[in-house]
Amino acid sequence: MPTIAFKTLGCKVNHYESEALQELFVSEGFTIHSFNEFSDIYVINTCTVTNQSDSKSRKMIRQAVRKNPDAIVAVIGCYAQVDSDSIAAIDGVDIIMGTTDRGKLLEHIRRFMRERAPIKEVRDLTRYKTFDRLNVTAFSEQTRAFLKIQDGCNEFCSYCIIPFARGRIRSRPMDEVLREAKRLIGEGYKEIVLTGIHTGGYGSDLEDVTFYDLLNALKDLNGLKRLRISSVEINQLTRPILTLMRDHAVFAHHLHIPLQHGSDRILSKMRRRYTIQTYLDKLAEIRDILGSDIAITTDIMTGYPGETDEDIIVMHETIKAAQFSELHVFPYSKRSGTKAAQSNEQIHGTIKSMRVNDLLRLNETLAENYRQRVLTNETPLEVLVETCDSVTCKGHASNYVTVEFPRENARVNQILSVILNNASYPVSKGSRTLSTRDATNE
Repeated sequence: MPTIAFKTLGCKVNHYESEALQELFVSEGFTIHSFNEFSDIYVINTCTVTNQSDSKSRKMIRQAVRKNPDAIVAVIGCYAQVDSDSIAAIDGVDIIMGTTDRGKLLEHIRRFMRERAPIKEVRDLTRYKTFDRLNVTAFSEQTRAFLKIQDGCNEFCSYCIIPFARGRIRSRPMDEVLREAKRLIGEGYKEIVLTGIHTGGYGSDLEDVTFYDLLNALKDLNGLKRLRISSVEINQLTRPILTLMRDHAVFAHHLHIPLQHGSDRILSKMRRRYTIQTYLDKLAEIRDILGSDIAITTDIMTGYPGETDEDIIVMHETIKAAQFSELHVFPYSKRSGTKAAQSNEQIHGTIKSMRVNDLLRLNETLAENYRQRVLTNETPLEVLVETCDSVTCKGHASNYVTVEFPRENARVNQILSVILNNASYPVSKGSRTLSTRDATNE
């Protein structure tokens, strides 16, 4: 049977979809190769969130063509959805698919083997209402299991191309989510990460099902040790959801809540649906309900058109007031077709780079402050072991802090209690102990 290699760029949703496709091809007898190996077929699952993402996607396509000029090269995903013509112009591309009907990739590859004629299938997403049914039972490079619960986004923030690449919100039926979660638990996964394009929007297109209902059902699954929400908007963290998280230890003690900017003026231009004060008020409510030690991470963008030095000062003040445990910092990237791309106030790349570096330095301070404030020496953390070498193991705690500790007899995919002796960033150091709860994971 043919060999096939996948290269996945971008977000957790893309990685989930690639894993599902790999399972499909394995079930049909194909052999999975590393992308760096010679293969009969290459699949590049693309990202288009920034110009750099587009460039990297094109680079991976050309790399596949060079590895084996006779290979079948299939390009799928977000970049293929929004700019299929640019991809079609690259010599050696045989199949182009967008962000729908990915399950047809196998059919298209077999058709190309017979006919040797280029295939392009990129659907209009304006009225697309179907959740593509792809399933995963195992992740080739992950100890934590991603579980895709929805696709698409209805927000159309002024800088964001993703609603054009993914379409409107389509939620996965709750019974299907629960079935896949049970399968993943049965395969031995102890942490499930709920993921989607607009995760907290789950259920908005369904009758009588909400994001709260899904969380409430998942929390009771037998064998699930940790449930994490990959990202959720501030206005979707209702008090019932926060109370549910407080009352059930299965929920990770961590929330990723995108802020995007710390200036109300820029937030308004971005078409974000909150003010700085409402965001900070919600953080206060979260900490009141879930405890002051909860880890809150966020996304920050700088270099948005028209962003001034005063906006940057206000943003830094906002970020400090929010006391995030970690920032994910991005420079604004001009995306054709978005409202922000039409602005004549674009920021020079050098200025964007300087502002990004300033935010990265602030991130180091915030991350250290969180760890020193919340995690003192002798603090026990339950750590999911994700990687081990001959000497040490490393993994994430419930609060998403990365912890490294002596291996001893530890194994990947255990949840072990680790006593910290150095609460530092980016990696805290500790020594392992074994608790009664850990023993259930042996």
